[in-house]
Amino acid sequence: MTAALKIPEATAGARILAFGDYRPARIVTNDELAETVDTSDEWIRSRVGIAERRIAGEDEGIVELGVHAGGKALAGSGLDPSDIDLVILATCSAESPMPSHAALVAHRLGIDAPGAFDINAACAGFCYALATASAAVRAGSARNVLVIGSEKMSQWIDWTDRSTCIIFADGAGAAVVTGSDSPGIGPVVWGSAGDKYDKIIIDDRHSFIRQEGQAVFRWATTAIAPIAVEACERAGIKPEDLAAVVPHQANLRIIEAIARKVKATNAVVADDIVQSGNTSGASIPLALSRMIERGDVPSGAPALLVGFGAGLSYAAQVIQIP
Repeated sequence: MTAALKIPEATAGARILAFGDYRPARIVTNDELAETVDTSDEWIRSRVGIAERRIAGEDEGIVELGVHAGGKALAGSGLDPSDIDLVILATCSAESPMPSHAALVAHRLGIDAPGAFDINAACAGFCYALATASAAVRAGSARNVLVIGSEKMSQWIDWTDRSTCIIFADGAGAAVVTGSDSPGIGPVVWGSAGDKYDKIIIDDRHSFIRQEGQAVFRWATTAIAPIAVEACERAGIKPEDLAAVVPHQANLRIIEAIARKVKATNAVVADDIVQSGNTSGASIPLALSRMIERGDVPSGAPALLVGFGAGLSYAAQVIQIP
């Protein structure tokens, strides 16, 4: 006689309790970059919309950035470290491939023996991690999940390469996910265009990031808006009912193009890239955390998150603002 497996009790939905962010202290302006590469403040602003970016110190790695952001999200959630049983860290700029940075972040935050792993979907990483956390909670595999996007892109940049050094930056953002009687994190729409994997790439551990900017721009401004609209449809939300649109902070022109095509006419559109640069998998929680702190979006309102980048990977979901 075959015994039946016991399945953990599932919950109807998952929601976000709180966000947290961390921005390194050092600010690098466009004028400072113009001292070492052939560029100018006007040239950078007109092409990518960035005025300044944050760069981590030598003593700040993926773990340190993640601890700051994760600790802030945990404090805002009202939970104790002992309440967290899963930690997921999204990064594509890790200093080393193993062990997982999530495990060390959890340890430094006093979270005892959680499930812990890193995830690499580049600039879509936070959305991938958030969808994974939501699924784990709804399936009964975890009660409370700490989700972190932490990036130190500066360590993979050739600071003499104008096409990349003006864009990328460092930072971390985090969210705490828990169970809910009703969904607070909508269905994810995700995928990849692996035939274009070489459009944004780090070839090996001895290389710097390189990208084909125009190819990425064309892809992002044509392929991503339909994915964002589909995420709204699957969540049962009309674009005009969105309070916020938070795309990956890749390029201000891309952000504005996506927002126009989604037609979220009443939404505040995140533009954190202006002060923070492109922080890859950290950019969405960084931007949304700042919007919440400034009171730009009300609690309980729907917000559209849209991640896209190297891979070429993408993911979108609608959430309720905590």
